[in-house]
Amino acid sequence: MAAGEENGQAVEPEPAGEEPQSFKDLGVTDVLCEACDQLGWKVPTKIQVEAIPVALQGRDIIGLAETGSGKTGAFALPILQALLETPQRLFALVLTPTRELAFQISEQFEALGSSIGVHTTVIVGGIDAMSQSLALAKKPHVIIATPGRLVDHLENTKGFNLRALKYLVMDEADRILNMDFETEVDKILKVIPRDRKTFLFSATMTKKVQKLQRAALKNPVKCAVSSKYQTVEKLQQYYIFIPSKFKDSYLVHILNELAGNSFMIFCSTCNNTQRTALLLRNLGFTAIPLHGQMSQNKRLGALNKFKAKARSILLATDVASRGLDIPHVDVVINFDIPTHSKDYIHRVGRTARAGRSGKSITFVTQYDVELFQRIEHLIGKKLPAFPMQEEEVMMLTERVAEAQRLARMELREQGEKKRSRNDDDDTEEAIGVRNKVAGGKKKKRKAF
Repeated sequence: MAAGEENGQAVEPEPAGEEPQSFKDLGVTDVLCEACDQLGWKVPTKIQVEAIPVALQGRDIIGLAETGSGKTGAFALPILQALLETPQRLFALVLTPTRELAFQISEQFEALGSSIGVHTTVIVGGIDAMSQSLALAKKPHVIIATPGRLVDHLENTKGFNLRALKYLVMDEADRILNMDFETEVDKILKVIPRDRKTFLFSATMTKKVQKLQRAALKNPVKCAVSSKYQTVEKLQQYYIFIPSKFKDSYLVHILNELAGNSFMIFCSTCNNTQRTALLLRNLGFTAIPLHGQMSQNKRLGALNKFKAKARSILLATDVASRGLDIPHVDVVINFDIPTHSKDYIHRVGRTARAGRSGKSITFVTQYDVELFQRIEHLIGKKLPAFPMQEEEVMMLTERVAEAQRLARMELREQGEKKRSRNDDDDTEEAIGVRNKVAGGKKKKRKAF
């Protein structure tokens, strides 16, 4: 990680009238204060001010904070400090709902702990289990894992156990439980020591999270940054009411109107993500998809291209909507409205991070009115309509229809290719495929 990058760390000053605290004031040791400084973390965020001193006293914590609030730092710093005081292998376990979030937390641990030689290992699905077993045999200090694959190793990898574990962190706990990882979490809780510190972080407090809190935490301190569901103040939220058959045309119009910004577009299914990415590419936009049917390497590749600003439009399913730290999303577009209102908060939480401003635009078709009203009710705001010139949108329909046709053909080709080769394609060369197909036909004619 480059120094100075904000790494999911919201660099927001404390409210006026209070002296902004430094990490040193919170009790963080000098070595780690320097590491924070190198990462460009100048002032602790609200959740860090609340959680770090309590964690350093050795208490269990339940942290309620929305994404983008710097909560990774809130649990990583106390763990690293405890590790400095009593060095030990297999010291901490961080459970996360998604693979991408696991890699991101690992990057932060490595960046913060680079000067003290911390070893971390990421244990997630989609990656060869054998190489993971070898990494576990080296006994890293911190394991960051998704519950399913970790249980797999606990049951099948000889010599690997977590009997000496001192810290357990469950990040995005509401999401871990929503993804039906409950049985895995129970299995993990059974094989780790009762005498440990537990930090549970969640953006929302659901009944399942409360049940988990009772099972896993001892006399916890609650650190809440936002008790009500809320979206960041600097976020400008809009909606557009449109007939569903013109969704694509409206999307293209907005991308043209707001050109120069980086976009994250949320679709409801993997298939729609892929289709829309192909459609936009056919119209000359640099769009890349990110969804659950891509292999792990492709997903990380797509994310890195977007982070490095080589691509300005990232299309994603909700898999990608939580916890991912993508520093520079200017506009979030809910192309398909989320069916769970809480997911809306996580989706729009991709922009206006770290004190910057951002926009979100939600597409509402004739079928989505009720879902949209639920979202407004949840966030306690009436959203304004985004100003649009309908005549201009209608002028795009022909070009968009042609691009839709090509995208459908490409999807079909990919489906056939996948069946014959059983591999998933990122469609990065999608436009090349079309040219190759055209070229291939000509060659065949010549051959006869």
